[in-house]
Amino acid sequence: MEKLRRILFVTGVRVLSSSLLAFATLIDILFGTQSRRPGFDNITAEPKNASKARETANSSAGKIFSTHKYFVDFLKSQSPGIRSATYSILGSFIRHIPHAFNQETIQTLSITILGAFQEKDPACHSPMWETILLFSKKFSDSWANANIQKTLLNRFWIFLRNGCYGSQQLSYPNLVYFLDTIPPKAIDGEQFLLKFFQNLWAGRNQSYPSSLGQLAFFKAFQECFLWSVHNASRYCNGVDAISHFQVSLIENILLLLWHDYLLVVNPNSQGSVFSGKFNGGSSADSIHPSGESAKERRYPMGGMEELGKCIVGILSDLSTKEGNLLSTFCVKFQEDCLEMLRQEEHLQKSSEHIEQVVNFLSLLGKEAVQKGEKWPLDYLAGPLMAKSFPLIRSMQDSPEAVRLLSVMASIFGPQELVSQLFVSETRDSSIHLSGDGDHESRTKQFLQVFKEDIIPWCLRRNNHSMSACLDLLLALLDNECFVEQWSSILTYTTKLENPSPVPGSMDFDHVAVLAMLMEKIRKEIIMRKRKVEPESYIWQGSDLEQWNHKLLDSAAVSVACCSPPFTKSYACFLRSVLGGSVEDDKASFLSRDATFRIFEEVLKKIVLFLMNSSFTWAKYASSLILMTGEKESLPKCESYANALEMAKFALEVLEGSFFCLKTFDEKCELVSCISAAIFIIDWECSMAAQMTLDEDSMTSEDVGDGESRKKLHVNIDFGESIHAFRCKISTDFWKSLSMHHLDRLGRILIQTIRSAIMETDTSYMERKTALCCQWMLEVLESLCWDCTQEQNMLDQLLDKGSYWPSWVLPTLSNGSRSATPKLKNTVDTHTSRHHQFVAFVDKLISALGVTKVIAGSVLQTASSSARELVQSHSYSRAWLAAEMLCTWKWQKGNALGSFLPLLSEYAKSEKSVPGESLLDSIVNILLGGALLNGHSDELCFSNMWPASDDEIEGIQEPFLRALISLLSTLFIKANVWGKDKALLLYESLVDNLFIGMTVDRICLRILPFVMNTIIQHLRSRSVESDESCEDAQLYALKKNQIQGTMKDWLQRALSLPPLITWQEGQDVEEWVQLIISCYPLSEIGGIGTIKMALRRDLSHSEETMLLQLFRKQRCDDNASNAANQLSAVQVTLSKLMVVSVAYCWKNFEVDDWDFVLSQVQGWIESAVVLMEEIAENIDNLVTNTSDSDNSELTAKKLEKAIYISDPSTMTIARNALFTFSLFCGLIELQQEENTELITSLQNEKWDIIKNRILEGVLRLFFATGIAEAIASSCCPEGASIIASTRLAHLHFWELVASNVISSSDHVRNVAVKSVELWGLSNGPISSLYAILFSSKPTSSLQLAAFLILTTEPLSHLAITKEDTACCLGGDSMDNMDINQSRFDSSAGETVHFREEISCMIEKSSYEILEMELVAQCRVNVFIAWALVVSHLQSLPSSSPAKERLVQCILDSADSIILHCLFQHIPWKFSMGQNWKKDVQLPAGVSEAANAAGRAITTGSLLFAVESLWPIGTEQMSSLAGAIYGLMLRVLPAYVRDFFAGLRDRSTSSTIESFTKMWCSPPLLEDEMSQIKMANVADENFSISVNKTAFEVVATYKKEESGMDLVIRLPISYPLRPVDVDCTRSLGISESKKRKWLMSLTAFVRNQNGALAEAIRIWKSNFDKEFLGVEECPICYSIIHTSNHSLPRLACKTCKHKFHAACLYKWFSTSHKSTCPLCQSPF
Repeated sequence: MEKLRRILFVTGVRVLSSSLLAFATLIDILFGTQSRRPGFDNITAEPKNASKARETANSSAGKIFSTHKYFVDFLKSQSPGIRSATYSILGSFIRHIPHAFNQETIQTLSITILGAFQEKDPACHSPMWETILLFSKKFSDSWANANIQKTLLNRFWIFLRNGCYGSQQLSYPNLVYFLDTIPPKAIDGEQFLLKFFQNLWAGRNQSYPSSLGQLAFFKAFQECFLWSVHNASRYCNGVDAISHFQVSLIENILLLLWHDYLLVVNPNSQGSVFSGKFNGGSSADSIHPSGESAKERRYPMGGMEELGKCIVGILSDLSTKEGNLLSTFCVKFQEDCLEMLRQEEHLQKSSEHIEQVVNFLSLLGKEAVQKGEKWPLDYLAGPLMAKSFPLIRSMQDSPEAVRLLSVMASIFGPQELVSQLFVSETRDSSIHLSGDGDHESRTKQFLQVFKEDIIPWCLRRNNHSMSACLDLLLALLDNECFVEQWSSILTYTTKLENPSPVPGSMDFDHVAVLAMLMEKIRKEIIMRKRKVEPESYIWQGSDLEQWNHKLLDSAAVSVACCSPPFTKSYACFLRSVLGGSVEDDKASFLSRDATFRIFEEVLKKIVLFLMNSSFTWAKYASSLILMTGEKESLPKCESYANALEMAKFALEVLEGSFFCLKTFDEKCELVSCISAAIFIIDWECSMAAQMTLDEDSMTSEDVGDGESRKKLHVNIDFGESIHAFRCKISTDFWKSLSMHHLDRLGRILIQTIRSAIMETDTSYMERKTALCCQWMLEVLESLCWDCTQEQNMLDQLLDKGSYWPSWVLPTLSNGSRSATPKLKNTVDTHTSRHHQFVAFVDKLISALGVTKVIAGSVLQTASSSARELVQSHSYSRAWLAAEMLCTWKWQKGNALGSFLPLLSEYAKSEKSVPGESLLDSIVNILLGGALLNGHSDELCFSNMWPASDDEIEGIQEPFLRALISLLSTLFIKANVWGKDKALLLYESLVDNLFIGMTVDRICLRILPFVMNTIIQHLRSRSVESDESCEDAQLYALKKNQIQGTMKDWLQRALSLPPLITWQEGQDVEEWVQLIISCYPLSEIGGIGTIKMALRRDLSHSEETMLLQLFRKQRCDDNASNAANQLSAVQVTLSKLMVVSVAYCWKNFEVDDWDFVLSQVQGWIESAVVLMEEIAENIDNLVTNTSDSDNSELTAKKLEKAIYISDPSTMTIARNALFTFSLFCGLIELQQEENTELITSLQNEKWDIIKNRILEGVLRLFFATGIAEAIASSCCPEGASIIASTRLAHLHFWELVASNVISSSDHVRNVAVKSVELWGLSNGPISSLYAILFSSKPTSSLQLAAFLILTTEPLSHLAITKEDTACCLGGDSMDNMDINQSRFDSSAGETVHFREEISCMIEKSSYEILEMELVAQCRVNVFIAWALVVSHLQSLPSSSPAKERLVQCILDSADSIILHCLFQHIPWKFSMGQNWKKDVQLPAGVSEAANAAGRAITTGSLLFAVESLWPIGTEQMSSLAGAIYGLMLRVLPAYVRDFFAGLRDRSTSSTIESFTKMWCSPPLLEDEMSQIKMANVADENFSISVNKTAFEVVATYKKEESGMDLVIRLPISYPLRPVDVDCTRSLGISESKKRKWLMSLTAFVRNQNGALAEAIRIWKSNFDKEFLGVEECPICYSIIHTSNHSLPRLACKTCKHKFHAACLYKWFSTSHKSTCPLCQSPF
């Protein structure tokens, strides 16, 4: 309903307003007004009957007008539309039907219309003003009513004070028309105008919502004021009265307006501008400041300027019409200015008022002088300057006053100003300039005054007005007299009548003044070029060439050549005259010769600094920079501080003039030399800063004595300045230099970098190479404008030198690039300079990429017609890659770790290019070098599987090592090369194998290494899907050729004698190595390797010949003496055995297996003997070492004790273990396929041999652990020394670990007993912990140790050690007379964690929370807790051992582990609220959640330990989740106590949310299932389970009594306590019911294990109570809630029995040994 009313109201308003507007329009049409409006231009003839219609309309309109009471009521409407329409219709009536207004009507409407200024809606103001102006003009008699005047004017004043209520742009222009319509007799003219301007001014703050409103206000004010002045005769009679009225307007309005502009107030006006009356009183007698923020408070942005324009406009109008009134203002203006100057003299500070005068004069220049008006000079400026100049000259320091003169000079001209200064009779007698005479004499007098008086006065020194005086001096420069004036200024400042060629002959006292002067001139030139309004109005203008002068050149050169000390003004002067502070500023006030000499001196000062540097490379750079003959002309330098001061001076000059260098032509070497010096000084300072970070690393060769060290500290600040300066120079500037300059600059910088790298000092090499790399990148970025230039600079950098390169000799002939390997005996591999340069190149490649540095790629256009860009490798540097690979290791880097990964990434992304690729070139260079230098290399590996990085590193020959590492990367790691490349490489080597009929032994020695790498691609059966049929046929043909070649090799090997008969000069070993390399295997061993070998494409004939070769080694009569042969022979035989078992096992006979296993057992036994000897040696060493022995000496003894003289023993043992893993894999394969693959494996004796071998493997495992455990006790680094030896034979120990894991319980028992019988200082458990927590861990051994510790026969001894001492014993109980023997043994037995884990379990340091998430110490703590909870889970639920272990954890374990666990579980509380099943969890959360649930469900966390290595954040999260889950299962009360003790609400909410979401559901399900399956019910006790509500109801009945107890598990179980309630009781007293309820609550809340067990123990407690067993008076329970013991300790007096644990707690807390009941001594 309300909405309907609103709609009807709005509709009515629209109808009424539209009707009124239509009526007004109709009147306009009928009475002729409409014909003048747009749209009626073509109406030329009046329609018929129009006159009659107008008469009828006239009559009707009059009736309507009177009937509706003149529409007055409509003006009271709340609708602006109705009011606006009413104003319109009233205006139409006034304009066209005036006879409708009689005297009564006029009297009635006069109040309404003339008082309409109360209308506040701007939308109504346009028709309102039209109606008011029409009514006032048409019916002027309406103003006669006094009440009307009072009402009207009050509303009008309010209207003005409120800024016309927002209609400024509309209302202000109508004010002057309104004033004109007011009858003069109706108002008091003076009083009315005063109030009018006062109220108008008061509304100005509301008048500035926009710039248009601001302009409208001041325009209206100006128009109204001028109207008032020019229409004074309307209000006054007689000339005197009119003049007095006009003067009053000037004094009371214009002058106060002027004071408001000056930001001063009349002291009698309380801050108001128009507060006086037209009584002839003057304005303010003195000038008073109006406050610091007056300008901001009174005027918005631009308002002050508009006020000034308003005043200037008024004055300009008065100057043309009322000259006498202008004089009135000008006299007061002069008085105010002089008063300001006097205040300025006394206040000695900048005056805001003078600033306003300056601004006003500037406005005069723009608004009046530039229009040709003369009155400003005649009435204002001239008289003011004549009166003020003596005062200004007498002031000591008044910059604002001097600026006033400058502005006047710039506005009116220098000569006009000087001529006006002394027109007054009071002019200074010392200066006289006649205003008469001809122009020539006036000019001469002007120059005389300028030279003799103006220049000395303006160039006063040590004056705060200096800047303003210089502005005045420049402002007085006249175009006509400029040359002579400028020469006079320079003569005065330099004191040189004639330029002297001798540097340093000028007067340096005026350098600061001259510097300021030239800087002002430069700024003005720049601003005028940019067409920016200058900051100050200085000289009238002249050409740039006119500023050049010989005196200026001489002065600049003298300053540049001067010696220290320097003042700041010296550099400022040179910068101002040179120019070039920015690229756009190339204007110089000096001649070219002077500019050259100055920059030459700047360069000398910079070079002198480099020559005094602490770095030899910087001194070398100075010789590169100096031009011919310059060294002799260098200035003298007495000290390093002197050189540094000169360098700082040169830098200050360059900072403001550097871009001036571009004005020199290509032949000038200064450009490149100074540019190079800037780079090099920056580099020198940056290296010095780096060296100060580590002064201890500096050697005397590079930094010298203490004086040199001081240098490094002193120039750090200078280095920061030079670096900031160089950074300001854009790369575009450098690239804009000519090619000649760029080439020379690049050569200097590159030679400097090479020199810096090649210095012999290596103490801070890493920092130096990093810096040099950064420098080179800067050079390339700054100087290279295309790829070709970049490659040319890289060629210069990598060019041959004295120490580079060492392995490959690059050549460039006729544009063709090639490389030649060097002979090994010509290579100096120990040169540190070479390694330093390689380290530098490595960093450069990392920064720029292989594509640029090695491949030398440049972008070129594909064809002349196409714009497509392609890569061209015309700058290929394959030799550089070969050099890097041959060097192998350098400072903080190596080929495997840093260079090969980059080369691999390049190989993956390389596009095919015509001809030989980069990688092919590298391989060819390395292969050529290997063939050239491979004659002396030993066969150090060539395994049956692809070589590992450690094995590759073991190759001694650099070229071969580099070749194999590269091939391994391309064929295996990156897999970017396939069978095509393998075939090419294979064919190349086969072609080189024979020279005629003679075998090339070098090629034969190299071939196994290469075949080992590429054989998998040659032997592969797979055919790529994208191969064509033709390619497949070709590859099949190639494969047949390969098989034929390998058969030939087998045949040749068979023709040679067996290995055990090998003699010097025979190639038996080499050929067998070659055969071995042709049959690849996987290093994982076991069934996996067997299956992989089965997939190899091996022909029957090859298999037969390979088996024959194997049998040939064992069938010889001397085979039994193989162990006595050379170790190399045994290594080769063990490899051949591995290959034979893997590929020929199907054809093995019993004798073959007998030979294999006997050899394996023997070789392993040899390793066992070796490792046990090492352990015994260490044990003897530790036993004979005292605490006083030096730890370093002990460490050396340890290293000697573990030294293995023949490493081949470990290699042979590894191959034996691998062979044994193949044997076990065959048995596993046979069991897997459930078939008898080979009958020879069914012999039972193999099981015995297998167990013996495994026993030996376990002995190896325990021996290395015992050695580490013993060594850790003798010196801090002892364990690390032992552990590091395992890293050298990592594959061997991985095979040991895999066999340990797969060993049987029987084998482990035998091994443990043998170790215990060994009788060393440490036993098997200590050895396992030493491996598990090794300082240099091996993951496979750690996993094996964990498994052995958590399984029988060692698991029951691995965690704790028992203490049979009474639990009440200890120092704290010594004073108590207690018979400890009275405590039973079961209660007295306590357990403690073993020493190996006690420090991790019991009181962990809070430092663990601050460690990295994958820190080794943190990992060890997690593994220790994993051992404990796993062992706890394995113990029977009711076993005493478990109870004692739980009690040990509760008593000693620190809950900080739980804080640590949740550092690895990044769960947030909000995740639990918003998580959905289809949403993927963040990394770490998913692993932890899944592991926690799995650990709870399976009761094991072995899966998390197995996946822990390699250690990462996700693996640690998984282990943390598993430990937490198993803790909730086996230690719920422990975790609950931790949770209850949390004080951080956010942490507790997060833990509860994670537990409730991922752990509680499986725990609750498991608890319910265990309770349901628990066998605790009998005739008196029953249990019912509600899995949905997680409730357990226990009902106990005995005779006539019974009760129902309900156990409710919370949804966040076990963090929240279990709730126990009694729902029904019968025949049980309230106290007993409460006691039973408390008892059950205590049991279920304190139980660290399954809830079913707690219920069982509680039920047993009740049974014993009914049997008459007395409860413990302390805990009110028969069975103890924690250790489940009975109360057995009785008091001799009262005979009550107590639990031992309760009594111990009572004694400890009460600090007395009396009975808790009778208080008698216990």
